[in-house]
Amino acid sequence: MEAETPSRWRAFFFAWQYLKPYKKAIGIALAALVFTAMVTLSLGQGVRLLIDRGFATESMDQLNRYVLLFLGLVVALAIGTFTRFYWVSWLGERVVADIRQSVFNHLIDLHPGFFESNRGLEIQSRITTDTTLLQSVIGSSLSVALRQIVMSIGGVIWLFITNAKLTLIVVLSVPVVVAPILIFGRRVRKLSRDSQDKVADVGAYVGEVLGQIKTVQAYNHQVHDKRIFGEFVEMAFSVAKKRIVQRGALITVVIVFVLGAMGLMLWVGGGDVIRGEISGGELAAFVFYSMIVGSAFGSISEVIGELQRAAGAAERMVELLAAKNEIQAPIREVEHLPTPISGHLVLENVVYAYPSRPDQPAIQHLSLEVVPGETLALVGPSGAGKSTLFDLLLRFADVDQGQIRLEGHDIRQLDPLELRKCFSLVSQNPSLFFGSIEQNLKYGKPDASQAEMEQAARAAHAHEFINELPNGYQTRLGDLGLGLSGGQKQRLAIARALLANAPILLLDEATSALDAQSEFLVQQALENLMAGRTTLVIAHRLATVKNADRIAVLNQGRLEGLGTHRELVETNALYARLAKLQFDLAGIAN
Repeated sequence: MEAETPSRWRAFFFAWQYLKPYKKAIGIALAALVFTAMVTLSLGQGVRLLIDRGFATESMDQLNRYVLLFLGLVVALAIGTFTRFYWVSWLGERVVADIRQSVFNHLIDLHPGFFESNRGLEIQSRITTDTTLLQSVIGSSLSVALRQIVMSIGGVIWLFITNAKLTLIVVLSVPVVVAPILIFGRRVRKLSRDSQDKVADVGAYVGEVLGQIKTVQAYNHQVHDKRIFGEFVEMAFSVAKKRIVQRGALITVVIVFVLGAMGLMLWVGGGDVIRGEISGGELAAFVFYSMIVGSAFGSISEVIGELQRAAGAAERMVELLAAKNEIQAPIREVEHLPTPISGHLVLENVVYAYPSRPDQPAIQHLSLEVVPGETLALVGPSGAGKSTLFDLLLRFADVDQGQIRLEGHDIRQLDPLELRKCFSLVSQNPSLFFGSIEQNLKYGKPDASQAEMEQAARAAHAHEFINELPNGYQTRLGDLGLGLSGGQKQRLAIARALLANAPILLLDEATSALDAQSEFLVQQALENLMAGRTTLVIAHRLATVKNADRIAVLNQGRLEGLGTHRELVETNALYARLAKLQFDLAGIAN
């Protein structure tokens, strides 16, 4: 109980934070809600007048008058209901749109390490599934709950006005109805959160399998995936079934007690009518208000389940928004880079270990200087720390010891946005996005002109194959560039880097997976890209970097050698061994 209360209030304040800017809409919705509740309550008096002054007097004039009054109330109720429905639904859609935007804006700035320990597809499910639930609650269930609360309060007041003795029967039944709401409500809330977590697991698994569908089918893994997915679905169903049982039991108990109290009230009230102590119209009005109060409590008990689920969804949104970005600009004394950037990099005694492996440094006391305009190749066995070094340069993570300086500035004292403008990255598996080729090329420079884009594509030897596609630069790509060859993807990535025109180039195995013809075209494109830029190249194939200005040999995070290809073959045992494996030493290596 104690643990639940802060979470519940946290969920409430989370929702209020996004509702607060729309006080005018909230005011209109609440006014319409109160208005419709008052009109609905007034219908009970309309029923009483119809019976006592219309039917009982046997006067058509009286009957016509009160029928018209009743119809006027119905019209007013219809207008008020439309107003309430529109503004409440508008609020739900508007608030959820703001929440989605806020969560996405927060997530997209988080350091990449956050997504290594949190499944991206599960986060995606939270943004879609959980916010849809919040929209349903804010745009519907919450309004129903507030309306029923107003109706129940107004109904009880009219019950006392109509007949105090009969009202006591209703009032005495209230604690009996409220008790199961409180008891079952806690259980429903916990099960609702568990249910949403299981649904998120289902969505994450679907996205993962469908995103790797070729691999799935290549290994004939469909049968196993169907079984695993079935287990996820059944786990979600099992939790949902428990939640349904609890909610069903809650509703059942409420119905039994509410209608039982109403039956007792009809028995007592019917006796009073027979004895002439109250009129038939008064009893009819009392029954009307009793039904309003009873249905209000029944609706509230049902809505509480939805509110509990929404509280769980809100808590998950709070968790995402509370995730701390570990890579930020310094709070004070942000330094700024000179213009233009020469590309001078210095690594001084750098030490870094991944948070999941703090006792196994990926980079160990590495010192290295990269002079402007130089092409520096990074070679070494897998796990040597080459890709980690790129992550540190881009400040996807911060060094544990030492410092990295760009143009003499410690990169931790720079705004990450300003720092990353200095780099263009071309990776082994280029990241292309669903959309047109033009949108992908302009990713690093959205305001580029058509001429600039085509010039970059020509320099990357991509213009020719782009023009051969059905819609040229407007051809839409599938997820991850589906439909293009490896060489075409690489040339698009190089064109994108050319268009961004950053002074420092990071090449991560850019030609390792290509055939000879594609590699030739990509290598030509890379030469155009590297011209006049400081370039760091990760390579396993030494043939692609043997003409680099210098080659740095990394092993287990340490710098074990630095020099030209010929110097390292003669002086560095590790490099010589790698070269022997890849070259004919009699012809090439020497």
